Amino acid sequence: MIKNNKNTQQTDSFLAMDKLFNICFFALILLASSKVLANDFEAPSVEQQPFGLLENGTPISLYKLKNTHGLEAHITNYGGILVSLLVPDNKGKLDDIVLGYDDLASFVSDTSFQGPLIGRFGNRIAKGAFTIDGTKYQLANNNNVNHLHGGVKGFGKRVWQAKSFTTAKSSGVVLSRLSHDGEEGYPGNLMVKAVYELANNNQLSLTFTATTDTATPVNLTQHAYYNLSGGGSILEHKLTIPASRYTPVDDTSIPLGKNVSVSNTPFDFTKNKNIGKDINTSNQQLDFGKGYDHNWVLDKPYGKLGLAVRVEEPVSGRVMEIHSTEPGLQFYSGNFLDGSIKGKNGRAYQHRTAIVLEPQHFPDSPNQQAFPSTILQPGETYRNEIVYKFSTE
Repeated sequence: MIKNNKNTQQTDSFLAMDKLFNICFFALILLASSKVLANDFEAPSVEQQPFGLLENGTPISLYKLKNTHGLEAHITNYGGILVSLLVPDNKGKLDDIVLGYDDLASFVSDTSFQGPLIGRFGNRIAKGAFTIDGTKYQLANNNNVNHLHGGVKGFGKRVWQAKSFTTAKSSGVVLSRLSHDGEEGYPGNLMVKAVYELANNNQLSLTFTATTDTATPVNLTQHAYYNLSGGGSILEHKLTIPASRYTPVDDTSIPLGKNVSVSNTPFDFTKNKNIGKDINTSNQQLDFGKGYDHNWVLDKPYGKLGLAVRVEEPVSGRVMEIHSTEPGLQFYSGNFLDGSIKGKNGRAYQHRTAIVLEPQHFPDSPNQQAFPSTILQPGETYRNEIVYKFSTE
């Protein structure tokens, strides 16, 4: 009887320990699951915040898009500016990878195009003039003798109507505005829509559409200054541009009219290359732009969404790919940054501490018959899609 009681006690003890083990095991599973749910499966969100007032009293908002992995894109309806872009490195640390400012007033007074939507025409138009159907139009020459990025008060200096949205897999904001006939000298009433959407797969897309009642040039893009390390020089960033030709320019950065091979030139980025490798090479084209500030003719089919550029930052491991439907990519290596701009947290933006990558049509297209046309006709719909894909290595 004593032996049997002992065995019974041992059996009960083992059962109690087994039960306790199971309870602890399932508790750990539930705890881990709750962390996964909390960290990885929260719904995408948009937070709208006040971002100050313009001088005329117009209130401006900031829209903070966030996906399930913590990536954030902050966009304001003043100029459609990408104010911040928080992206994790290969250790999960978030950094803001775009330049800019902390307040609305600084964006209003900015003349270096820090992060806005660009229109009606991205890049330069020679002497600010073009002719459509026999009628000559004269725009402002706000870049020495040429017109640049839509003029003195282009799309990046305008207030847009904004409406945020969320889906199961994304969050975003729809920006729209009517650019009236004669605005900055352009003909026709142009209705424009720009949709920023941040998806759970760490892609930020920007889709433009536009219609007009009169033939007019349209070339819309985005002008953020990127530094994938969050600070310091960009010369060690590695760049790949799938383009076998580029567009040489004159000393005012207007295309000479021919696209030439990048082979055996500093403009060959068909294979992964440090930005700084050839940037100081003795070359007339580099002298004109004080570095890279040129259009690359993408090898992909025009109108098809495809890779325009890949950027890698070796220390943080951040990778950004830009996919586009446009025929060209303007790559600017921050040559005119000189420390005079005081940006976020009072930081001075020094020489070549950021790059600008603009999918677009070619510069001066309204005056260059050999280039793909940028003239939008009544009854047509302009469409331009840009996708920014983020990952780490």
